[in-house]
Amino acid sequence: MEVILFIFLGIIALLIYLTPAIIASKRNHRNAKAILILNLFLGWMLFGWVGALIWAFTNDID
Repeated sequence: MEVILFIFLGIIALLIYLTPAIIASKRNHRNAKAILILNLFLGWMLFGWVGALIWAFTNDID
């Protein structure tokens, strides 16, 4: 039971961590790959994650 809970919480944490990249991809953002890279490398710091989230919501859409 603990293993299932650990896996479930890990998946939820990964989805929250990658939220900026998911949003950019869903919005067909021109810089979706760059947002993903920023999210992967600087997302663990709060300012990197917030910066990627703000960038994902900008109106730079194809």
